[in-house]
Amino acid sequence: FITLKWAESADGYIDLHRTGGHPYIFSSPLSSMLVHKRRAEHSAILVGRRTALLDNPSLTVRNWHGKSPVRLVIDKNLTLPKHLSLFDGSTRTLVFTQCENTPNLFQVEFIQLDFNRDILPQIFEVLYQEKLQSLMVEGGSILLQSFIDSGCWDEAYIEHSSDYLKDGIKAPELTGEYIFLIKQHFGKNIGYAIRKASS
Repeated sequence: FITLKWAESADGYIDLHRTGGHPYIFSSPLSSMLVHKRRAEHSAILVGRRTALLDNPSLTVRNWHGKSPVRLVIDKNLTLPKHLSLFDGSTRTLVFTQCENTPNLFQVEFIQLDFNRDILPQIFEVLYQEKLQSLMVEGGSILLQSFIDSGCWDEAYIEHSSDYLKDGIKAPELTGEYIFLIKQHFGKNIGYAIRKASS
């Protein structure tokens, strides 16, 4: 079961163009807490290399009671610095790479993929072998869109902010038929739970 999650501005951006600093924060304390609740409901959580590098997320459950999901990150050439929160040893972490020579890090496992082929089926095979039956994808935009374009998603949680960024990283765009399940108001933001029609 695959859940996509992102927050976007009123004009359809998920972040500013940046090479450092902090991500633009759309979420309210309540909606952030609900994100942690959803994390606790999933076996694994996935981000791409750029999200891991720029946002330095911990991807753990801190604002809700429950077990943190297994963390997954795509790092094709192992360029992510080892001081990132993903490598802090607090939670089991799988790194998808093409490299054979990998460092020895506590609670971190490196899994080789063939990046000359579509990596999503390869990731799904790893999840199947590891008996991880639910996945939450938290970014970035290109990774989220690849799941959408492949039709590999079941639900999406999208938080719409009233803020305008005017420029930045474009938010993913859902395609195909889908059903709105829930609409929630968080102050100036609106959260939508969406299910793919064929699920």
